[in-house]
Amino acid sequence: MSLASAKKFLAIEAEAITELMERLDSSFVRAAELIEACKGRVVITGIGKSGIIAQKISATLSSTGTPSLFLHPAEAVHGDLGRVVAGDVVVALSYSGETEEILVLLDTLKRLGIPLIGMSGNPKSTLAEASDVVLDVSIKKEACPLGLAPTASTTAMLALGDALALAVLERRGFTEEDFAALHPAGGLGRKLMRVENLMHSGEALPKVAADTRMSDVIYEISKKGLGMTSVVDQNDRLVGIITDGDLRRMLERGDQILSKTAGEAMHRNPLTIHRREFATRALNLMEQRKITSLLIVSDAGRVEGVLHIHDLWRTEMF
Repeated sequence: MSLASAKKFLAIEAEAITELMERLDSSFVRAAELIEACKGRVVITGIGKSGIIAQKISATLSSTGTPSLFLHPAEAVHGDLGRVVAGDVVVALSYSGETEEILVLLDTLKRLGIPLIGMSGNPKSTLAEASDVVLDVSIKKEACPLGLAPTASTTAMLALGDALALAVLERRGFTEEDFAALHPAGGLGRKLMRVENLMHSGEALPKVAADTRMSDVIYEISKKGLGMTSVVDQNDRLVGIITDGDLRRMLERGDQILSKTAGEAMHRNPLTIHRREFATRALNLMEQRKITSLLIVSDAGRVEGVLHIHDLWRTEMF
């Protein structure tokens, strides 16, 4: 019975989002335009369950390049309304559109000339009539079997808030680079780390000249402990790579390794990556090509570093 009920509840919430999608019109576009043009912060307000959804929407906006803050409407009338200044945009969430704590704010917002986006399930409510843009989040029924706990209604609010934040993200051309700059720590930050933050460079970079004898090549590989070395010309430009695997294959063929130079033993045209690429792309390349090291090369072809697959695993990014 519990599984059947759960499926029914989820179906109700899914239907609420589907109906919301079919109901979208120019009001949504206008709301996105207001937020995109905002010179201050997007202030999201709501109370109760709507307040919790408002906090999530505010967090999503902030993390996708739109400065935002949550304003508790009850605290607002006790001094926090001073957080709202000219240039801000307010988004107010109230399913009934008659939430007293929200309505108390309307006169002040109008006096300050603050654009107001109302998110309500009642397009004829006081909040809707006072809003510059109304986003209709009405539903047929709540998923709650008692019809009391906000469920489908808050799901609709959350989905519409996410859609609004992502629409603004798209309009602004917000990129992975921008996202990375706002998420320097935690799991997201690690996933968006740059190659240059993880690569071995300087004295830690295995590097030999093309005319280096193989005895010295083997020493360099062993000394740096990365299972490979880059091979460079006199201007530090990459010309090849020699790996532990290359050495093993030469021994299996019976090659006289020690009689060779790095230039004679190297593998030409190794896979490379730019230092500003995301570490996730480096890992994908290594997994696709089944290699353990990736050389970092500048636009001029100079070797700047090397990234080992263990460096990525140690960050616990994935």
